Amino acid sequence: MLEKYAELIIKQGVNLQKGQDLFIEASIDSYQLVRLLTKKAYEVGAKDVIVNYRDEEVTRLRYEHCDQKHFETVPLYIQEMRNQYALQHAALISIESSDPESLKDIDPLKIQTWSKAVRQACQPFYDALDLGINRWCIVGAPSIGWANKVFPEMSDVEAVDALWKAIFKVTRCDQEDPIEAWNEHRRSFERRVRILNEKKIKSLHYSNSLGTDLTIGMNPQYLFAGGGSYTTDGIYSFPNIPTEEIFTSPDFHQVNGVVYSSMPLHYQGHIVDEFNITFENGRIVDYHAKVGQDVLKSIIETDEGSHYLGEVAFVPYDSPIRQLNLIFYNTLFDENASCHLAIGKGFGECIKDGLQMSKEELYQQGINDSLTHVDFMIGTKDLSIEATLEDGSTFMIFKDGNFAF
Repeated sequence: MLEKYAELIIKQGVNLQKGQDLFIEASIDSYQLVRLLTKKAYEVGAKDVIVNYRDEEVTRLRYEHCDQKHFETVPLYIQEMRNQYALQHAALISIESSDPESLKDIDPLKIQTWSKAVRQACQPFYDALDLGINRWCIVGAPSIGWANKVFPEMSDVEAVDALWKAIFKVTRCDQEDPIEAWNEHRRSFERRVRILNEKKIKSLHYSNSLGTDLTIGMNPQYLFAGGGSYTTDGIYSFPNIPTEEIFTSPDFHQVNGVVYSSMPLHYQGHIVDEFNITFENGRIVDYHAKVGQDVLKSIIETDEGSHYLGEVAFVPYDSPIRQLNLIFYNTLFDENASCHLAIGKGFGECIKDGLQMSKEELYQQGINDSLTHVDFMIGTKDLSIEATLEDGSTFMIFKDGNFAF
């Protein structure tokens, strides 16, 4: 299964090309997968594979013992490592494996300060990903802490094994030919994306029994995307494995109403749960969380752009991940079990000719810009999403939590 998973990530996830560098960021818990990815990368002709390991315990100790000001400055070696490989068009694989509570009780402001500083210092690295220049793929691999959170009733060994089985299931690695399964998955995305892009949608209205009543305006030249995407060199890849979402970036000025979360949000070692967010003319004007209010505040107050939406994503309630009836406490997986929105940065690929535009041009076209991008889940079994088209007619996108077309 690990062999299939590694091959899928290399050949479909980042679609690594002969002579290309591969940069891997991973926890020390993921060393087995890292070694297989390295092997598979060289088999397809990688020029070099560079691995940047991290250790959750060391990270926690750093946050515990360093004051906030320390996190305002990013060491030069981190900047040079990320930015240099970005300039060399290295593909990126990021392996998610952190314990959802690894940073519990750590001051959220320290974490947010560091995250913002890294984003600013490594701007060329992030621009190459955000603007569709370099290919990247985020995947999951169990750690004991993460597995114990998902399966608290099991022993360490049993929990890790169960989490691997769940990951293999939702990534289609339990099928005989995962590569072909993902080719079929791609075709199913393309049908719905084509329909949505032909509809000339003016706005979307969300409603459900939680209290969500939200209207989101669309950019006139919007484009939906789903599954994978093309980088500017014309190569197709899947930035997320797994993925079940069809998404776009709205006109960030045209969002009005209130939306309620439907699942916990795991953010940098903290949990935010049972929250709602109110928008007026695009901007977040109010928010409340029963769990993690300070964390939600730190997300929204990252910068000006984090007060607006960057993404809307459609995921059927009966998605393969939802059918497992698990909360992964990891956004990569949980966002693919539920329709979601994202605070912060929008996507250049979600507007006509957007991959040829600068950040400033995208902003002028209604694509939000921010140092952050945080998904939160809003899908429910009774979620309704109705589109109003430019000619005044309506089109039902979601009914009773699932696609209506």
